[in-house]
Amino acid sequence: MIDGLSSDLREWDDEDFGADLADSVEVSCPYCGQGIDLGVDQAGGEVQEYIEDCQICCQPLSVRVIVGWDGTASVTVGTLDEG
Repeated sequence: MIDGLSSDLREWDDEDFGADLADSVEVSCPYCGQGIDLGVDQAGGEVQEYIEDCQICCQPLSVRVIVGWDGTASVTVGTLDEG
């Protein structure tokens, strides 16, 4: 045990991060309501924020991806005027 930390804590390295992460996720466009696929950059880090146009209505989407250490991605999609 080091400084009160349990010795069974898993050590992570860059190879572990996002190893099971999907290449894309399906979300609903906040403008047109259609389901669209968004790519998830496996090498993009724990928090990813970018603007991408909807594949159906071409409106700009504000995309935020948070990747957990277990490889799961939480994706939030909004309009640019939400803030």
